[in-house]
Amino acid sequence: MKAERIIRERIVFGDGAILEIRVWRVPKKVPPSEHFLKYSLFYGRPGERLVGYDNERGKGDHRHHGSREEGYQFVSIEQLLADFRRDVEVLRGEKI
Repeated sequence: MKAERIIRERIVFGDGAILEIRVWRVPKKVPPSEHFLKYSLFYGRPGERLVGYDNERGKGDHRHHGSREEGYQFVSIEQLLADFRRDVEVLRGEKI
């Protein structure tokens, strides 16, 4: 089984900011993550990540906020998307 894309969303806001969500179902876990998803959630401007959530081999699930990086406790895809959108809404000062 190959990776299967399950979410692909991209929004370019009037101020030039970009929101991009990419989620795949993968045949093997991405260690040390304990689920079968690979994801990359980005909000920022070209060359500048303001908020991001992703999981990568060796790091597992984690969150970027500006220059800070911290672990993220993955519960579900729904919770991941809600947490990401909340962070973006706080930065933008508006509901997206």
